[in-house]
Amino acid sequence: MSKVVADAKEAIKDIEAGAVLTVGGFGLCGIPENCIQVLREKGVKNLTIVSNNCGIGIKGDYFGLGFLLIDRQIKKMIASYVGENDLFEELLLSGEMEVELVPQGSLAEKLRAGGAGIAAFYTPTGVGTMIAEGKEEREFDGKKFILEQAIHGDFGLVKAHLGDTNGNLIYRRTARNFNPECAMAGKITIAEVEKLVPAGELDPDHIHTPGIYVQRIFEGKDYVKRIERRTVQGG
Repeated sequence: MSKVVADAKEAIKDIEAGAVLTVGGFGLCGIPENCIQVLREKGVKNLTIVSNNCGIGIKGDYFGLGFLLIDRQIKKMIASYVGENDLFEELLLSGEMEVELVPQGSLAEKLRAGGAGIAAFYTPTGVGTMIAEGKEEREFDGKKFILEQAIHGDFGLVKAHLGDTNGNLIYRRTARNFNPECAMAGKITIAEVEKLVPAGELDPDHIHTPGIYVQRIFEGKDYVKRIERRTVQGG
């Protein structure tokens, strides 16, 4: 059965209220823009989203996952970073949206573990902090570790530079970020790519995400290369 779908609308058609989504990207780099925009238009609510951060939303200038905050489509956010989004901050402080903050490395490993079939793992990150509250603690070789559980998503949404019709993906430089892990952790992974090529055209040695992790793929459009925070030096 072909993995290729026409567009983002067809790709996310069965994402319903209450779904858990693992979403690739770091800031605005490597985000599945087309899928996010269609989710916004569809109005799906009560979503749990696992992503490094939640897009941007500074003084009404929203982009990326920040779009989904406008109409309160996100019920819970699992992330490692809160900055660059004043609406995210407002919803967190008011208790209107549940937020679980996870150290960045632990978040990546929780996603990778989910895709690798590993139920949980021990890490020293977070020992003796609020992160460790309520978690099992053990000592190995005289050092304390806490148990972190893997993350699985109903759907994984990722963005790649190149993809083929078998679902194999190649990311471009830092746009790789959390995308491989989010692709692994999704039960159904949807990949949008800047260029879709026939199977066999990608060098196997350059593939970052094997097609076995991808169930749907399409060539995206209208990508915007935005800068999160432009800094200039006066002359």
